[in-house]
Amino acid sequence: MNDANITFIDCTLRDGGYYNAWDFDPGLIVRYLEAMGASGVDVVELGLRTLRAGGFKGACAFSTDQFLRSLPIPENLSVGVMINATELLDGPPMEESLKRMFPVRAEESPVDLVRVACHVHEFSKALGASIWLHDMGYRVGFNLMQVADRQQSEVEELAHEASSYPIDVLYFADSMGSLGPEQTLIIIRWLRNQWSGALGVHTHDNLGMALQNTLAAISEGVVWVDSTVTGMGRGPGNARTEELAIEIAALRHKRISLVPLMQLIRQDFRPMQKRYAWGTNPYYYLAGKYGIHPTYIQEMLSDSRYDEEDILAVIEHLRVEGGKKFSVNTLGAARNFYGKNQDGDWSPTTLLADREVLLLGTGPGVERHKWALETYIREKKPVVIALNTQAALGSNLIDLRVACHPVRLLADCHTHTTLPQPLVTPWSMLSGDVKESLANKKVLDFGLAIENGRFAFGQFSCTLPTSLVVAYALAIAASGSASRVLMAGFDGYPADDPRSREMQELLDLYQSTAGARHLVSVTPTRYSISKESIYGMG
Repeated sequence: MNDANITFIDCTLRDGGYYNAWDFDPGLIVRYLEAMGASGVDVVELGLRTLRAGGFKGACAFSTDQFLRSLPIPENLSVGVMINATELLDGPPMEESLKRMFPVRAEESPVDLVRVACHVHEFSKALGASIWLHDMGYRVGFNLMQVADRQQSEVEELAHEASSYPIDVLYFADSMGSLGPEQTLIIIRWLRNQWSGALGVHTHDNLGMALQNTLAAISEGVVWVDSTVTGMGRGPGNARTEELAIEIAALRHKRISLVPLMQLIRQDFRPMQKRYAWGTNPYYYLAGKYGIHPTYIQEMLSDSRYDEEDILAVIEHLRVEGGKKFSVNTLGAARNFYGKNQDGDWSPTTLLADREVLLLGTGPGVERHKWALETYIREKKPVVIALNTQAALGSNLIDLRVACHPVRLLADCHTHTTLPQPLVTPWSMLSGDVKESLANKKVLDFGLAIENGRFAFGQFSCTLPTSLVVAYALAIAASGSASRVLMAGFDGYPADDPRSREMQELLDLYQSTAGARHLVSVTPTRYSISKESIYGMG
């Protein structure tokens, strides 16, 4: 191959935007463009182009022509954007969406390249977009996702379909980060059997092999490659631009300047990486090894409630059940998963009406004051509710367990089947695999929805501001008309821990909501709620 034909794309502001809602500092973008111009990059993919405006997203989520024209783009760089096939297929007619996304021809727009990201099941229906984009003068790429586990015949059929359309480059992504160089070469050869045009590869670094896989692909004739600064991207990230730039410069026998890029990394990207923690680690390694979508790992690592044991339990469950059976929304975003309120069929009033509830948290206060708590339970007979699989007290003293976060439920499925208490959970809203894992468990179905800044208590369901299980338990007590809620094991976090503020705001919101039950902490707590010693309540 002619190494000069390599097209080198940096897609940092698109792929990295999954961490910061595509809200990059304007000064960073200017420094980034300067660095890319000096590093031998050919195309900067400056973001997504979407029509979906729900929730705050920064300028790089929309990458409008007006925004792109405001940027000092070096003359040696072309500009690309990415669109998602899902948006073309699930909304208005495809041509209508494309017209809104790309209102002018390519020669009138800063955008030269449009890449369409497609899952296998979307590919055939989305291919028609290439005709419209080509006729408007844009270069067109199609990025096939999650092909690593497909059979040769499937991959060749996809390539055969693509060959009938005006596509400038057919990309495939190592979506699960599970490929090594040998498997990468095999997929390239399968694609090449039915596709004679340019091929591209987008690699992920779960196994620490993103760069090796990219270089192997180049050796096999792939001429489009991409990367991100410091590998910034979902989950373990991608091949690193600072490394790939060196390799491509050597292949091209051209000199580049890495000084602006290394300054950019020191000034801008290292602080962001410290904050957002992208990059491979043993969890991503396991996810890549077992073909588990890396976003599951990213979501758990970003949630301080999940410790090492939880994450490994989820990985093991997905290894056995199959990681790709779960959508990103199911495990990765409880807010989306519980988007609409769906009533259950259990009313907490049947058990809790006018009764005192003792809610057991996971803090050390439960174990430390175990004797007094168990004595109180035996004498006063409150309804004892434990969060998740908390087991500091004797199991015979616990009446119910509550769990609602889909990731935590997945991690705890096996443990729940061994515990004798009924489990209160939004059963009708759970995925089929979680239900199957809990098939032999007595479950009480109490529905929920997630809505920012709001509690609401219904007979068979509730609305919560968060998927925290304590919010779900407090709502159950309110919906059940309990007389009051005693809280044990809610010790709290140090003042500088962000979880402390999150929890206090949650408790404040609950107590200000009509129908909420009076809260009393009976073991030591840092939270601003009523307090009473369990030792003086006999």
